[in-house]
Amino acid sequence: MNRINKIQFLQEYFYADRLNRKIMKKILFISDGNQFPEGAFKFIESLQATERVIVKGMFFTEVDAQLMIPVSYIPVAGPYVLMEEEEGLAVNKNSDRFAERCKSLGIRHKEEKSFAGWDKDLFVKESRFADMVVISDQFFCLGVMERQPNLYMEEALRASECPVLVIPEAFSSVERIVVAYDGKKESAFALKQFSNLFPEYDELPIEFVYIKDEETDEIPDMDLLKEYTNAHYDASNITKLHFHPGKSFNAWLKNKKNTLLISGSFSRSGTSMLLRRSFVEKIIKNNTGPVFIAHNS
Repeated sequence: MNRINKIQFLQEYFYADRLNRKIMKKILFISDGNQFPEGAFKFIESLQATERVIVKGMFFTEVDAQLMIPVSYIPVAGPYVLMEEEEGLAVNKNSDRFAERCKSLGIRHKEEKSFAGWDKDLFVKESRFADMVVISDQFFCLGVMERQPNLYMEEALRASECPVLVIPEAFSSVERIVVAYDGKKESAFALKQFSNLFPEYDELPIEFVYIKDEETDEIPDMDLLKEYTNAHYDASNITKLHFHPGKSFNAWLKNKKNTLLISGSFSRSGTSMLLRRSFVEKIIKNNTGPVFIAHNS
């Protein structure tokens, strides 16, 4: 990153504090292609109801049409040029919609547009100077690869340098918190990161779930977990579920309406026992609810 870009990102990050001491978070809102991630924006809107936020919209085309144009036979480039124009119109349309929605809600905002498809390097830089990233569990690069989480979403979850919230399109509100706890440092770190970012949720009921298919009811570091929980939340519960997490947890969680799940980081090798990639992938695939994915840099 050159010196000019560094100054720009730092100015954006501290912009909120300079303008209004009540502004607490800088959020990176991701949108691509023809679909506007309504659920993700509703989540931001719910935050704005309790505290002031500043949101940067990152808009990009689903594909880089230039990379698809055959270099050996230029006359066939016409359809790809048309595709590029349509993709560009979609980016501008979503950017305009985002700006209008933010203005109507009094949300300070800024837009960053890219007309050359998904740009991992740009995303990494933007996330480095953001408090959190908010994306759709359904629409992220949907036109390129429909399976979710697709390879582009997986790349974003791995590469982000701040926590990511994956939000279903049917999002309405957050009424309770569930922490996928396994007694290891990844899940404890995720809880601390979430607590620091969302003090406004301290009055919601929070449930810590330890899943292991065994007869004993023992939960690692139960006393320390209670001490930390009591310091941050008004109502908490610690539960042990005696089944395999990959088989039954999604169904268990789906029965708890308007629940946000806190999980550990999403890495190439996977996380700890409970929070490995396949576990998080299943929650996202089934649109079970909002998922907070921590990042430990």
